[in-house]
Amino acid sequence: MELAFAPPMYLSTGKRTLGKVKPHNPMLSASQKSFPRRLSTCLATLSSQPTQAVEFEVENKKHDLLRAVQDTQRGLITTADQRSLIEEALVSVEGYNRGTPIDLVKLDGTWRLQYTSASDVLILLEAAARLPFFQVGQIYQKFECRDQSRGGIIRNVVRWSIPNLLEEQEGATLLVSAKFDVVSVRNIYLQFEEITVQNIKISEELQSLIAPAILPRSFISLQILQFLRSFKAQFPVTNRALSATEPGRRSVGGLYYLSYLDSNMLLGRSVGGGGVFVFTKAQPLD
Repeated sequence: MELAFAPPMYLSTGKRTLGKVKPHNPMLSASQKSFPRRLSTCLATLSSQPTQAVEFEVENKKHDLLRAVQDTQRGLITTADQRSLIEEALVSVEGYNRGTPIDLVKLDGTWRLQYTSASDVLILLEAAARLPFFQVGQIYQKFECRDQSRGGIIRNVVRWSIPNLLEEQEGATLLVSAKFDVVSVRNIYLQFEEITVQNIKISEELQSLIAPAILPRSFISLQILQFLRSFKAQFPVTNRALSATEPGRRSVGGLYYLSYLDSNMLLGRSVGGGGVFVFTKAQPLD
């Protein structure tokens, strides 16, 4: 480019000529045009690095939390030091999600319980530990709210069994259903509606007692088997004190603080000292 503005040059012939302009270089032009694009790509890469670092940090904190609760039998067996360590790990994870509104699309689905300090759940676990005729299998929370904007349905699912009468661990299902409404950025209000006992799966031993394989199965024995397999008992959840004074308010309810939520972990706190919950995402239930 300098040659285009150079002073006139004189050859030996004495004739005046203009300085020659450098020919157009298409490679240089293409490089100049791509510079803004390359600059924006570099800036985007630099801006994504802090985000990736935070995501890596969160995953490490979540791993620390799951490691802290893994030997507690879902909260049944804990020492004071363990509870302190778990609470510290909980708070560390919760800090990354504080103030973020509840994402109902992420919340929708089935979550498996890994740890709790809630007394109503620990009672079940204690009973299973003490009573030889009672077993508690997996415990889930199932949220149905994908297409909702302000709430949905939550189902607490407990798999349980009676050895020798029902199949191991998953011989029957206890289902506690509730409606929930989003009442603030991170709080939902649960209104419990019904308790259901269903999905009875009797053991082979019990089947053989009702209808021995060596004998022809009678109509009555087949009816008994069918009744047990299809058995379903439902009980409404009501507050008798409220139903007597306020007939329009019968259901039991409570606040539930969703302190952390992402694609594979859900942390919750029952408002009013009801305990903490650690869940991980599970496969959909049948």
